[in-house]
Amino acid sequence: MAMIVMILVIIGGLNLGLTGLGILLDMELNILNMLLGAWPVVEAIVYLLIGIAAVMMLITHLQKKCPMCTCDTKATPPPEVPQM
Repeated sequence: MAMIVMILVIIGGLNLGLTGLGILLDMELNILNMLLGAWPVVEAIVYLLIGIAAVMMLITHLQKKCPMCTCDTKATPPPEVPQM
């Protein structure tokens, strides 16, 4: 499940970045709309799933229960260098 959430968040982030770039360049770069524009309900469901995935990722990281990373806020000390 964590992998699906991460993939959806990455897809959403890339799509938002391309959409913003498209606005600056006066081009249509919304990939999800290009792919799913003929099916507005499916497009809306994909956007909803991406939003739910982002909330799930945020909650798991705030609770420090992310299975994909340690979410450890403590810094790991550097390895000791042997003295000569």
